[in-house]
Amino acid sequence: MRHNLSTETPCLIGVMDEYELESKEAQSAARFFFRQIHPKLSIGTASDRYKGWLGQIYTEELYRDRITSRAKKVGKNGFREEVLPVDSVREYFLHFGALEIDYTFYAPLVENGAPTPCCETLRQYAKHLGPEDKVFLKAPQMFFAQKIRRKDGYVPNENYLASQPFLRQFYEPAAELLGQNLKGIIFEQEYQRQSERVPAEELSARLDTFFGAIPPNIGRHVELRTESYSCKAVRDVLEKHGAGQILSHWTWLPGLKAQFSRGGNRFITSGGEAVVRLMTPLGMRYEDAYARAFPFDRIVEDMVQPEMVRQTARLMCEAIEQDVELNIIINNRAAGNAPLLAQRIVVEFVRQINRPGA
Repeated sequence: MRHNLSTETPCLIGVMDEYELESKEAQSAARFFFRQIHPKLSIGTASDRYKGWLGQIYTEELYRDRITSRAKKVGKNGFREEVLPVDSVREYFLHFGALEIDYTFYAPLVENGAPTPCCETLRQYAKHLGPEDKVFLKAPQMFFAQKIRRKDGYVPNENYLASQPFLRQFYEPAAELLGQNLKGIIFEQEYQRQSERVPAEELSARLDTFFGAIPPNIGRHVELRTESYSCKAVRDVLEKHGAGQILSHWTWLPGLKAQFSRGGNRFITSGGEAVVRLMTPLGMRYEDAYARAFPFDRIVEDMVQPEMVRQTARLMCEAIEQDVELNIIINNRAAGNAPLLAQRIVVEFVRQINRPGA
């Protein structure tokens, strides 16, 4: 595989001092090679096939004639995303240690007994994965959202926490398609307004039933976007069933440090693995973050929240100290460009791991 990557990346080198440039971790990050940072750390992204990453982790001449586009509406605005072919995932995994495939959030893999387009795309991904490539799939919202958006607005979801449909339509076909590459499923609990929330004890009881019906051989990680649900009753159920709690940098949640502290300054893992997701700047809505970040080819400086970078690096250090395998999943919407944000996080990690208290 040929690369057109420079041995020096000015956007990274400019924020590193001479000491940090000497570290092998920083040198790898400068070339966008994040698989070599530490055995306990896997850095990856939420989705992968962005044209804006050409010249960073993708070699332009390999895909120049195979870029396609798709229309996407976010809020009231329309965008046209340009994407690379699925086989680009081979080059992706030369650089990153994990990948979150998130399009499965919108549809199951099997419907009415037949494979869906989501399933066919995932089948294509599976053909290009190496034995060490780690994939996390987002569970379809139809199984983990209390309400589903329809033309007339949000309506109650009849499949909410329905374990048997989840197994038949998603879990089992996903496990068959990806095999050892499927390292975990990400369950994203939607934000709920005060008037929509159920008591935490009720949620924990329903989660107890749901996870009790799912085989434990694949990791499961839950992101609680309603802050009041991040409580002992829910955490106890997650730990009972070997499910991890995701630490998420997201619009309406407190910072990563506060989330970690609430859990007793320890990771709630699934099979010894934990997940941190960097989704959006705190206080910034999804549609605003998307519009600011698009087309995802550069860092948007006023989107970067320094505490997010520092706290993510601190969690990386904590994972090493606690002997936990940590997966850091970065979304373009967190700062404009996921590979460049990954570089900044590694720079901060190098500072902290070598200079405690810096």
